Amino acid sequence: MSANIDTTHSETVELTDRAALRVAKILAGEPQGSVLRVAVKGGGCSGFQYSFDIEQARQPDDLALEKDGAVVLIDPVSLGFLGGAKIDFVDDLIGQAFKIDNPNAASSCGCGVSFSI
Repeated sequence: MSANIDTTHSETVELTDRAALRVAKILAGEPQGSVLRVAVKGGGCSGFQYSFDIEQARQPDDLALEKDGAVVLIDPVSLGFLGGAKIDFVDDLIGQAFKIDNPNAASSCGCGVSFSI
């Protein structure tokens, strides 16, 4: 972990054990140094949508969540939308997916990928 990465807000976003295990499994098949970036972008049926991308680069102001071999990065703008959120991984009859329980979201679409504030 780079000394420039701000970890002071790590308690504001929780990465569950299930999510950490899944991220670690995904990253094991990627080049060394890969991380999962979780971001909030404009769009989707509710106004904002979650984005999950595998990247190699960390930015100096990224929040880095590290747990059980998993590394998840969140940029400062997205962190403003994700404060207090819990990132989980669900495996149910509908399928497998990362799920974000976001207390800042006033409403979300049926699939849980987009939300409004």
